[in-house]
Order: sequence, then structure tokens, then C-alpha cells
Amino acid sequence: MKIIQHPLPFWDERPQAQDIDSLVLHCSAHEPEEMISVLTQQKLSVHYIVGSNGQIYQLVPEEKRAWHAGVSCWKGVENLNHRSIGIELSSLSMGQGDYPLRQILSLERLIKDILRRRPTIKPQNVVAHSDVAPTRKPDPGIAFPWQYLAAKGIGLWYDLADASKIDETNVVILLQQIGYNTQNLPAAQYAFCRHFAPHYVQKDADIQHLVDNVYPQDFVFPAEALPILQAVAYRYRTTD
Repeated sequence: MKIIQHPLPFWDERPQAQDIDSLVLHCSAHEPEEMISVLTQQKLSVHYIVGSNGQIYQLVPEEKRAWHAGVSCWKGVENLNHRSIGIELSSLSMGQGDYPLRQILSLERLIKDILRRRPTIKPQNVVAHSDVAPTRKPDPGIAFPWQYLAAKGIGLWYDLADASKIDETNVVILLQQIGYNTQNLPAAQYAFCRHFAPHYVQKDADIQHLVDNVYPQDFVFPAEALPILQAVAYRYRTTD
């Protein structure tokens, strides 16, 4: 697996004794060279970029704290930058159109290598930027192939039959059991749908509008999506 080294100076040390236990997946509407330029202008960084042609760039060493997740929370733990590796994918549609197969195969190889070397990253903590920052970020988008990657041992997907194994019907409790911060409930509900039920999420042809309007503030969780939520919660509760 060829990785192009393109170091950026925008990182710092992780807190002492902090395990790397999370993987945050992003996308940006730029190919790698332009993305690196934008990150440089904004004094931000990410550990890896995977271009649409499958080429991988490394910008920050994994053991360092890259500046990619921003204000974030997952499973009650804030500031995912402390404990995560960030991977950015090129997607001109911001993840609303299909990712090229060669890009996903390259991403799969990269993540499997990371997980092999870092068993502290559990499947429940392979997350979207939108999962950990639901009020601010829509990436990696509704077309990101979570189900495919879960079948390859990366992250988790659900079996709808598991919905009947959970009696809980409170949407807030179920979202919290998965890991979502529900302080802004419409945002958390919409982020869940982006990841696990994308047919409830509207496409937005205007990328700037999408970035500026991450979720409908009046979004109501669809009643017919409750079994999906229950099945996901069951999977997250019963997977070590």
C-alpha cells in the first residue's frame, strides 16, 4: 500500500496515557492537493486523505493529535481529536453521490491496516464526522458505504431482526445507547439517519448550502425508522 507523505505542521501531542480508540471518517469536496491547500489555509489537519483515484496521503503521524474533528462528542466523551485517527475522503458531492470503488477499496486497506495495529479501536468507535458533530457536519454523507465496510470487519451495521430484542422505544435513550450526543435532538436524529437510514435524508445539490444547513431544525424522527434505531442500538450494546 503506497502512501504519499505530505506532512503538515498543524498538530500537537495527545494527552498522556490517552489510548487511540476511535476512527473518524470525513469527506471534503476537494481532491487531495486542493484539500491540503485548504487545510493549510485554515491551519487544520487530518492523519490521512484518500483521493477519488484511491491514492493515500499521510499528513500527520498517527501518534500525534491532528486537528480534524473539532467540537465533538461520542459516548459521552468530548474532543475526539484527543483519541482518534482522522481520515478524509475526496468527494465533490460531499458524500451524496457514490464513492468510486477504487477509492473505497483503498480506504478499506488503509483502515484494516490501522485496526490491525491498533486493537484499541473497537467497531462501535468507527464513526462519521456527522455522528460526533451532528450540529456542524454532514460528512462523509449518505452515500458512504457503511454496510459494505461492516461486512469487511470495519465498523458496525444492523440486522433488522434484532429490533424485536429491545423493548426500549424512547428515541433519545436509544440514540444515547449508540453514542450520540442528544442535546440537540433533531441534529442527533438526522445524523443517525445519515449513517443508518439515508433514505430519510434529503440530497442538496448546493454544496455550500449543505455545509451551512447540516440538518432541518424541525426534523422529526420517522416512526417507521424506530425498528432500525432499535436494531442498531442492540448491535452497539452487544458488540465488544
